[in-house]
Amino acid sequence: MALRFCGQPLAGEELELIEGLTRSCRSLSRTELASTVCELLDWRRANGRLKSRECWAFLERLEDAGKLTLPVRHTTKPTGARTEVPRSARGEPAEILCAPLHQLTPLSLARVETPEQHRLWRELVGRYHYQGHAVPFGAQLRYLVSLSRPRPQVVGCLQFSSPAWRLRARDRWIGWDDAQRARALQRIVNNSRFLLLPWVKVRNLASAVLGRAARQLLSDWEAAYAVRPLLLETLVDSARFAGTCYRAANWRELGTTAGRGRQDRTHQRHDRAPKAVFVYPLVHDASARLRQRDA
Repeated sequence: MALRFCGQPLAGEELELIEGLTRSCRSLSRTELASTVCELLDWRRANGRLKSRECWAFLERLEDAGKLTLPVRHTTKPTGARTEVPRSARGEPAEILCAPLHQLTPLSLARVETPEQHRLWRELVGRYHYQGHAVPFGAQLRYLVSLSRPRPQVVGCLQFSSPAWRLRARDRWIGWDDAQRARALQRIVNNSRFLLLPWVKVRNLASAVLGRAARQLLSDWEAAYAVRPLLLETLVDSARFAGTCYRAANWRELGTTAGRGRQDRTHQRHDRAPKAVFVYPLVHDASARLRQRDA
């Protein structure tokens, strides 16, 4: 089977260049090596930024396949790794918040950009989300969810990131082939974390957050990555959650996963519990546009 990077076939001369770099640049870290490869092969996002994270994972797959030997791994936080969770007074449990939603609005989603916002987001997700905090794969945007009354307060967190390479239920719903998926996959965004703090008991808040996020993400993602999304996706652990808020926000349940990790392209991991697949079209003809040549 031909090697592919982000869905695109890898030419023989490109593989030779990568192999040569790994032999001649042993002093570089794996992250620096991935960035160098991206620069030389012009592997960039639509906004011009290097696909360094994807390349880093790709190089490790090549090493696992015995095609090259990478520099010794430095002590860093790789994609998917659990990170240290800070603890502060802002992350401590608060009084139960239980009131009609209209008495607490307006609702706001603030992009996580400052060091203080990053620390708070990491603390809340690390302490209160069942999956904890992990370094996301590829592109990502994070938000702090706030309510304005009776006083301004953070009530939750959201993360949107790169989509799963393959999702049988999603791919069947779109109706695309491998070439179409490789070309248009970047137009899909994954809702990879959604947390409402456990002391927040506000009816309909979760679906309201999802509705607001779907509207705001369109422009935010395009501003960050020069790509306007067409479809949102998420995976819901059915053993823990019913997906009620997604249904209430008009997301469509398409089926279940095969029980592998979301980036498992070689069908080697079967230790993951199947999850329900939900999608939310951001345009009325999302599936048709994802199949188009100029998607």
